[in-house]
Amino acid sequence: MASIPRQTSLGSNGGSPPAIPDERKRKRMQSNRESARRSRMRKQKQVEDLTGEVSRLQIANNQLLQSIGAKEQAFVQVDNMNNVLRAQAMELTDRLRSLNSVLQIVEEVSGLAMDIPEIPDPLLKPWEFSRPVLPAADMFLC
Repeated sequence: MASIPRQTSLGSNGGSPPAIPDERKRKRMQSNRESARRSRMRKQKQVEDLTGEVSRLQIANNQLLQSIGAKEQAFVQVDNMNNVLRAQAMELTDRLRSLNSVLQIVEEVSGLAMDIPEIPDPLLKPWEFSRPVLPAADMFLC
């Protein structure tokens, strides 16, 4: 089998046709370089954007953690205040019951009719409690 001689692209053969493929190859290589450069720049920008987003998210996360900590402290304070108020309500309810029993004795002894209201238990039926105890408006502000 005979081999077919190929023309070299050195341009030393004196023809312009080898220069055209070389020019195309050079343009394609240049285009590929530019495309690779743009791709690297896009990737670098994506990395920078993601790094910035990570930083922003870490800052937001830290702020949320601080806010949660402050809310937990406020909750503990409110819970402690509620416990104190419950104890005071129970004590006042017991006093009121005691006073009502004294009034009943006075009513029986004196014969005078007295209006002695029934005492609702605020812990068993909080909806019957006449005035709800609300926390201060600025208690939860940090």
